[in-house]
Amino acid sequence: MKFRLLCSSIALAGAAFAQAPAPPQLLPCGSQPNGEVLCGTRSPEDLELTPDGKYLVVSQFVGQGRGGAPTTGAGLVLYDIAAKTFTKMAITAEPDKSWGDPKCPGPVGEGMVPHGISLLKRGNGAMQLYVVNHGGRESIEMFELKKAGAGWALAWHGCVVSTQAYNDVAVMRDGSFVGTHPTALRAANDTSDLFAGKPSGYVSRWVAGKGETELPNTRAGYPNGVLASADGRTMYFNAWTAKEVHKYDLKTQKETGVVKLDFMPDNITWTAKNKMLAAGIKGIRGNCGAEPCNMNLFGVAEINPTDMKARTVFDSTGKGALIGGVSVALEVKDAIYIGAFQGDRIVKIKAF
Repeated sequence: MKFRLLCSSIALAGAAFAQAPAPPQLLPCGSQPNGEVLCGTRSPEDLELTPDGKYLVVSQFVGQGRGGAPTTGAGLVLYDIAAKTFTKMAITAEPDKSWGDPKCPGPVGEGMVPHGISLLKRGNGAMQLYVVNHGGRESIEMFELKKAGAGWALAWHGCVVSTQAYNDVAVMRDGSFVGTHPTALRAANDTSDLFAGKPSGYVSRWVAGKGETELPNTRAGYPNGVLASADGRTMYFNAWTAKEVHKYDLKTQKETGVVKLDFMPDNITWTAKNKMLAAGIKGIRGNCGAEPCNMNLFGVAEINPTDMKARTVFDSTGKGALIGGVSVALEVKDAIYIGAFQGDRIVKIKAF
């Protein structure tokens, strides 16, 4: 996301909401008939499960451009699934030229504003966590996830700085990555409707020693969440404003499938059965279909990556205002954890 553009767009959306009835107040923390509301976080935009299955790494999308003055101390937190607690992750600076661009200016420190995150074991066995950052620079920050006592900590190893703001990232086993640039095609003075679904950005690929290049045939309506297959051959990315999920062959550099959803898919994650979960709000500024434009309404869909067919896993309509601004759904055993780009909570529902 281009930070200023995103904030102004949401402000415009807010003006549109002002013409409609106010959305219902969010349900209180604790157990609810349709899910458990787990409070104690801030804007938990993206989630990853630690290798031991005991914690969630939570990307708190709070900082510059997000509610006023720069905020430090939000960043990345660890959610203890058993204890139901959030703890700030310890980060050490351990520069490593084999991670990222050798020209990386150094650790971003407390100024980091995390967004999309991606966790995958590197070819040498290291658990690499790549983080989209908007604080101080537009970059992919590269960390190694390491065991620390009963929990986990991070060692910063490197970065890749970009002239365009990222939204999400998918890391590969060799340390390369694909990332979405949702507004890279829009001029600074462009006043056209960002939510109309027209192409506004693209997906890029970064490879060590070669740098970053735009991937052909990926221009779409607000490219958002991105995911890669285990073999690194196929990429999947969401067109948020177009309500689509695209399948893309990284070798031939061509689209090989697409599915239309009834909500705006934000992030996508893998399930234990190698299906994908897409989650997002029902709509914004008039692209809500039959539903009122209300960011408390959301959907979760399971997508078969082979035939790109989707089935509804959860539709919040009529189930109470559990959470607002939904951005991610992550399967953990018999549950699905849902995060959002705003608010004080994640939500746990039963896996279906």
